[in-house]
Amino acid sequence: MNPSEVQLWLAPMEGVVDSIMRDFLTGFGGIDHCVTEFIRVCDQTITDEVFYRECPELQRGCQTSSGVPITVQLLGSDIDSLSRNALRAVVLGARHIDLNFGCPAKTVNRHDGGAALLKSPDRLFQIISGIRARLPAEIPLSAKIRLGFESPEDCFENAAALESAGASHLTIHCRTKKQMYAPSADWTWIARIKQQVKIPIIANGDIFSVQDFLRCREITGCDAFMIGRGALRDPLLFSKIKGQVAEDAVIKGPMIRDFFQRNCEVSPHFAQARTKQWLKNMSLSSAAVLSFFDKIKVITEPAQFERELQRWDQ
Repeated sequence: MNPSEVQLWLAPMEGVVDSIMRDFLTGFGGIDHCVTEFIRVCDQTITDEVFYRECPELQRGCQTSSGVPITVQLLGSDIDSLSRNALRAVVLGARHIDLNFGCPAKTVNRHDGGAALLKSPDRLFQIISGIRARLPAEIPLSAKIRLGFESPEDCFENAAALESAGASHLTIHCRTKKQMYAPSADWTWIARIKQQVKIPIIANGDIFSVQDFLRCREITGCDAFMIGRGALRDPLLFSKIKGQVAEDAVIKGPMIRDFFQRNCEVSPHFAQARTKQWLKNMSLSSAAVLSFFDKIKVITEPAQFERELQRWDQ
């Protein structure tokens, strides 16, 4: 398969990939789909204000300004509450609902959410089938999972349960909850899962370069991939994979300044924090960014921070 034909998804990273970041990254090209940060569902119906805050794209066709469609992701375990809120999201304009069964955070798991549900294939089946029965037939309902809570062997039973329940596709992060983000993602499990289920699988975990993507595609046999931390290290990674820009292309200083200005719509201090966060990620794969980040990371005043951004012309 030609790399230009694969489907590339921007991962939903909590506290990082908000609507501004989604809009900014999709503007570089190469991204086919985005997923919101998870919206936590408790026992009440989420207000429209919260839906619009977490996914302002709902008010413009549920897509970024570049026309990339957005999937609304929910996190919870109560079937009635999840169904009610999924339906509300659809009324507000959502065209695809995703369930988060992969978050490894202790707080989330302690409250019966995220990866904690990977302990019970029966519950996964009940949640997805219960929501699927109440959603309009034309609205896809997918799930994001890890290989398991403790044992990766659990992936087969969990994937089969989700398929039987009516999930449209699965995104699989190739680690268990216990492994968190180390050791390296083991893509070989996806090839084995694909022998057991027929619904599409999106491979996720440790794609930081074009070479990583090629290896992942070869090992998994997938034609869809989700990239998170790799997109923060190299915002041009999607377009590099698609062959739209050269592999040695780098993000320019004016792009970073634009990102800072966009975040100033929230507040200057927020903009400074988010831009530092992004530069720190990019510094992991760029010596030039690392040198600049070391210089500006101690700055506390947004005005001074912006002046340094203006001087930087990578």
